[in-house]
Amino acid sequence: MAIRGVHKIVVGVRDQERAKRFWSEVVGFEITTDVPYDDNGNRWVEVTSADGVTSLVLSTAPEDLKRFEVRDELPTGNFFFYADDIEKTYEELSAKGVEFPAKPEKQPWGWWAMFTDSEGNRFALQERNPTS
Repeated sequence: MAIRGVHKIVVGVRDQERAKRFWSEVVGFEITTDVPYDDNGNRWVEVTSADGVTSLVLSTAPEDLKRFEVRDELPTGNFFFYADDIEKTYEELSAKGVEFPAKPEKQPWGWWAMFTDSEGNRFALQERNPTS
């Protein structure tokens, strides 16, 4: 049996409630888990993409807040989100106040953009080729 893809990605956040609102109310992910996991008030919070395939674990653990040292024009996350229509997604999210340090642009590997979440993480967004 082959590995089929990525299911969960841990994203370090300083404020889980703010991050949960950003990913659910602004980006459109569904809150699929929000439960306590210890006696110290820590919560396991997951939001899941509209296609139900990928979940983000919004973690306040100090080790998850570490970021790669990268230049300002690059994402801090080491994965790409995708959209079927990157320009439409850019317009919709921009209208909701999402910051795009890199607006949609055609690159040799396809259309891409970069957006910032409520916690200052920068993520790549690529237009998905329907044949891939």
